[in-house]
Amino acid sequence: MSGKLDGKIAVITGGSTGIGLATAQKFVAEGAYVFISGRRQSELDKAVKLIGKNVTAVQSDVAKLADIDKLYETVAREKGKIDILVANAGIGDQALTADATPEHFAKVFDVNVRGAFFTVQKALKLLNDGGAIVAIASIVQYKGFPGGAVYSGTKGAVRAFVRTWAAEFKDRGIRVNAVSPGPIETPMINRLLESSPTGAETARQQFTAMVPLARLGRPEDIAEAALYLASDASAFVTGFDLIVDGGITQL
Repeated sequence: MSGKLDGKIAVITGGSTGIGLATAQKFVAEGAYVFISGRRQSELDKAVKLIGKNVTAVQSDVAKLADIDKLYETVAREKGKIDILVANAGIGDQALTADATPEHFAKVFDVNVRGAFFTVQKALKLLNDGGAIVAIASIVQYKGFPGGAVYSGTKGAVRAFVRTWAAEFKDRGIRVNAVSPGPIETPMINRLLESSPTGAETARQQFTAMVPLARLGRPEDIAEAALYLASDASAFVTGFDLIVDGGITQL
């Protein structure tokens, strides 16, 4: 049986855990060869073992431009092209506006904004005409959550990038879209819950109560959305933000 991504070469940043890992697994199952990047070699090793085939892991921190170069040098050497880029790497550090330090601001923007921008810019020479870029944003750009000012600002920036890139790259037939997840069962949200002053279980119940579908999302939910935007199923879709949040922002 043919897959939706047969013969495609994909790069997924932040691909060792959570949404990135689930997306890599889905893409490989649909016929793609996938390069995943992440900061921790131990997590990358686990991810490669879990994915099982058609995957190369590159230790790379998107906040470091030399690391992004190293990622693409590996892709160029091994496959020579990119068909799909998923700019997923991000951090979700929280701080109330009154408490946020310049260091906090710089750290979150360096990964989520600067990292995303140069991940895309540096991919362009390898990205095939007719390719697809999927950027992982967040519903925090649409909703106000105390403690999320800096993080939500970064995801609003990603959404703005997507619109501009869709316009800039259209002559090459490159489609650019975003996915905005709601609360998803990932290591990132688990760390957020554990740091809650109300306790992890109470915070989990509060998150779940916000969701009309009465559950937290799964990484696989976002992987399916990324697959849609990466595949020919969305051939007439660009500049779009696909919200996958169980209805939080819609109801």
